[in-house]
Amino acid sequence: VQLQASGGGLVQAGGSLRLACAASGPPFSIQATGWFRQAPGKEREFVGAINWSGANTYYADSAKGRFTISRDNAKNTVYLQMNSLKPEDTAVYYCAARPFPAGIKDQYDYWGQGTLVTVSS
Repeated sequence: VQLQASGGGLVQAGGSLRLACAASGPPFSIQATGWFRQAPGKEREFVGAINWSGANTYYADSAKGRFTISRDNAKNTVYLQMNSLKPEDTAVYYCAARPFPAGIKDQYDYWGQGTLVTVSS
């Protein structure tokens, strides 16, 4: 599975962005997808994940109530809708895939290249 994240950019605090993770290769629809982020000088951290069908989603505390993960298996794409963005959300955002949702980056088999989100105050 090859993943490509897109949709990052510069946004003011309080604004919104929608990231997309497009997949190609073996059936993406059977893979769970996770979103992670890495701020400068920090470890890559879990943001959220969605199972293969989209029926189940999981979020880090920092994302709950502000971020929503969804997927369109017909388009082989998973989305991360981010609302009420804060400067501390500034990071490179990565999508990753594995058979089942997980919150630990080392458990993911496939990774996209990342997309930069910058939130200005």
